[in-house]
Amino acid sequence: MAVALGRGARGPGSPMDVPPVLSSTFVAGGDYVYGRDGNPTWVPFEEVVGALEGGTAVVFASGLAAISAVIESLPAGATVVLPSGAYTGTRRLVADLATRGRVQGRLVDLTDTDATLAACEGAALLWLESPSNPLLEIADVRALAEGGKARGALVAMDNTFSTPLLQRPLEMGVEVVVHSATKLLSGHSDVVMGVAIARDETLVQSLRSRRSLHGGIPGPVETFLALRGLRTLPVRLERAQATAAELARRLEEHPKVEKVRYPGFATIVSFDVVGGAPAADKVCATVQLIVPATSLGGVETMVERRGKVAGEEHLPPGLIRMSVGLEHVDDLWADLVQALA
Repeated sequence: MAVALGRGARGPGSPMDVPPVLSSTFVAGGDYVYGRDGNPTWVPFEEVVGALEGGTAVVFASGLAAISAVIESLPAGATVVLPSGAYTGTRRLVADLATRGRVQGRLVDLTDTDATLAACEGAALLWLESPSNPLLEIADVRALAEGGKARGALVAMDNTFSTPLLQRPLEMGVEVVVHSATKLLSGHSDVVMGVAIARDETLVQSLRSRRSLHGGIPGPVETFLALRGLRTLPVRLERAQATAAELARRLEEHPKVEKVRYPGFATIVSFDVVGGAPAADKVCATVQLIVPATSLGGVETMVERRGKVAGEEHLPPGLIRMSVGLEHVDDLWADLVQALA
C-alpha cells in the first residue's frame, strides 16, 4: 500500500508521483475553491495513510494540530481522560484549555485498565497512547476502547510510535487515530505535519471542519515530501526496529545502564544511566554519530534526556530517549559505548 497507492492516473507520459499543486486559489466550478479548504496534493497522502490505518485520513499542519482538532471539538466543560505519561504537547494543550474552563483533565495510569475505565465515568474523551512517551509503557487498547465507549467516551489514540504497520487502533475499537507525520511517516526530519484518521463519516467531517476553521492546513510541498517519505516506511521501520531491538539487548548488559525500557517492537529505546541527570547529560553531549535532538522517527539516530524538557521533570532524571535510525548497529553501539564511558 505504501508504495502503490496515491499515484494518480497512470498513462503514457504521466508523472510517477502526483506533483505538488502550488496554488491558493482555484478557478470556480471544480472540486477545489480555496487553499484552506482543500488542495489536490493532500489527496494522495490521505489515500495512503487512510488505507494503512483502515479509515479516512485528514491531513493537518502538525501532529498537535491534529490532536487539537479532536480535543477542541468537545463541548465546553467536557472531561478528558488522558495518560499521565502522554506526549507533552497533548498534556500542555489539555492544561491550557482547562485554565480557560474549556475542558477538565483527568490524568491516569493507562497500564491500570480498571482505574482508567473508572475515570471514564462522565468523561467525553479517553485519550490513549501505547507505547507511552517516553516510558514505553503498554496499555490494553482493546479493553480500554471497549470500556471507554461503553461509558460514553469518544476514544482517540496517538499511534505515532507504532505506525499503522505495527498497530492498527481502529481495528481494536479506537474511533480516532492521530499521528505526528513529522516522525516515522515522513521519516526524514524535514517536514512538520500531522494526520488524523477515523471511520465514522461524522467524525471525518468534524476533523475537516476543524482543519478549515482553525487554519491548521499543511502546505503542498510539505505534503508531497511526507508522501515521498511514506513510500519507504516499511523498509525504514524494518531496519530501525531490528537495530533498536539489538541495541536494547546490548544496553541491558552495559554496567553504566541501570534500566532499559523497550516494549519489544518499534524504534524507540529509553534507558536510565548510572549517575542520574549529570551522567545522562554527559552521554548526550558526548555522542558523535548519534545526534542530540528533540525529535524521533528520522533516518538519523537521536538522543535526548527527557527530564530536562519543561513538563517532563517527573521522569527519572537519568532517562535518555533514543530514536533509532538507519545507521549500522555496530557503528551506533560503538558511539554509545564511548559516550557511556
